[in-house]
Amino acid sequence: MASSRVPAMRVAPGRAPLPQPGPAPSPRATKNKLSEDNDAPPPKRSHIFYGSLEEKERERLAKGESGLLGRDRVKAAIEAGNINITSGEVFDLEDHISERQAEVLAEFERRKRARQINVSTDDSEVKACLRALGEPITLFGEGPAERRERLRNILSVVGTDALKKTKKDDEKSKKSKEEYQQTWYHEGPNSLKTARLWIANYSLPRATKRLEEARLYKEIPEATRTSQKQELHKSLRSLNNFCSQIGDDRPISYCHFSPNSKLLATACWSGLCKLWSVPDCNLVHTLRGHNTNVGAIVFHPQATVSLDKKDINLASCAADGSVKLWNLESDEPVADIEGHTMRVARVMWHPSGRFLGTTCYDHSWRLWDLQAQEEILHQEGHSKGVYDIAFHIDGSLAGTGGMDAFGRVWDLRTGRCIMFLEGHLKEIYGINFSPNGYHIATGSGDNTCKVWDLRQRKCVYTIPAHQNLVTGVKFEPTHGNFLLTGAYDNTAKIWTHPGWSPLKTLAGHEGKVMGLDISSDGQLIATCSYDRTFKLWMAE
Repeated sequence: MASSRVPAMRVAPGRAPLPQPGPAPSPRATKNKLSEDNDAPPPKRSHIFYGSLEEKERERLAKGESGLLGRDRVKAAIEAGNINITSGEVFDLEDHISERQAEVLAEFERRKRARQINVSTDDSEVKACLRALGEPITLFGEGPAERRERLRNILSVVGTDALKKTKKDDEKSKKSKEEYQQTWYHEGPNSLKTARLWIANYSLPRATKRLEEARLYKEIPEATRTSQKQELHKSLRSLNNFCSQIGDDRPISYCHFSPNSKLLATACWSGLCKLWSVPDCNLVHTLRGHNTNVGAIVFHPQATVSLDKKDINLASCAADGSVKLWNLESDEPVADIEGHTMRVARVMWHPSGRFLGTTCYDHSWRLWDLQAQEEILHQEGHSKGVYDIAFHIDGSLAGTGGMDAFGRVWDLRTGRCIMFLEGHLKEIYGINFSPNGYHIATGSGDNTCKVWDLRQRKCVYTIPAHQNLVTGVKFEPTHGNFLLTGAYDNTAKIWTHPGWSPLKTLAGHEGKVMGLDISSDGQLIATCSYDRTFKLWMAE
């Protein structure tokens, strides 16, 4: 049988020969090859040393041997930092281990203390405790159980005394606040004591008379009273603009009827005060004395009735803190009341005519005794400027409204604040007492008018009166059968009493209504405006 030859292949230099195709090896040949591999001696492996070679190297160097770790190589290794031969320094493992053990023991102690701490199961109390400790009262995804556990862990670190300390601090702060809010008194002059006794003697007979009139009115049959109210409401619904007069070159800030209803006093931002005849609206007097915006001008309670024209019949105030007194004959002020250093917003006579009340932007109001010609009371109590003041029909009480959105009712006979009017959201610009003796109306910058009851000492009704801030409120002066309000929405409105339902809207001004008044006989209503005019309203 002829043997076949495989042609030879030339291999390029530097390259391995390619595998040649040939017959597959037999199983016997494979077995022989494996047995040959098993018979081959295992390769020698170098020993691997773990740990420091320092001791070995010292011995080798002491013997003067040189080998794998000869002097040159050792020096090179030392310089390279691969071999570190120390100078006897040691690392104490026991100290390191003891610190770790102390940490573990402290953690166990903390957990032990945490288990012994009693935490309330009331979630609100837990939150209060967390807040007292200055921690967040809740975390994202945290439930009441996790919150209790977090409080327990915090207390185990800071100690339960920290919570007690915070509670003590809170109690101290509460006590200091209470002490700060407590009413305090200081000794006043003898003139104030004399005035208080005089006011008490003046007001008690008037209160007796008012209550007697209320009893007599109650004896009138219900049908008669209802018919009288219906007639009054009918006449009020028929109110129309009777007269309109340009009062000055600048806005008119205030208007006030004389007690005999035949004169109208107006105050203007130009500094002039004018007296007009009613109802024909002719100019009678121009009072010159103020140099800046006049806030108010009011008639003495007895002016044009029993008071002589030469006596003091009017009082006015201005933004520069000046208060001036006038008679009906002279165009210049009779006297000046000095003492205010800031803006005086309103001035009002006591019903007796002996005292004059002024409100100031220095957070106080004052009472002046014109008979003694001195200031007898400088009353603080508001946290911002005091804007308006009104006196009770008996003369026993004074009501003040402030820029702090609060009102206060003061007993002039004792000096105490007997009622705190809290409820308005913005400044109080108007306050007025009803002739019935127990209702108070306040107008505010929150566009509402609130009615308060002195007997219940609370707000009994809130009238959503206007679409802008309310500048003034006024009860009908004889019986208080209706309430008049004016506002910056250019209108004045009339509301029933009681019931507080709208009766009539007095629209006609082109500017903000800044002042209003009702004549003592109840026949005329006056409004003055930013449009420099005042208007008289009368039933047809």
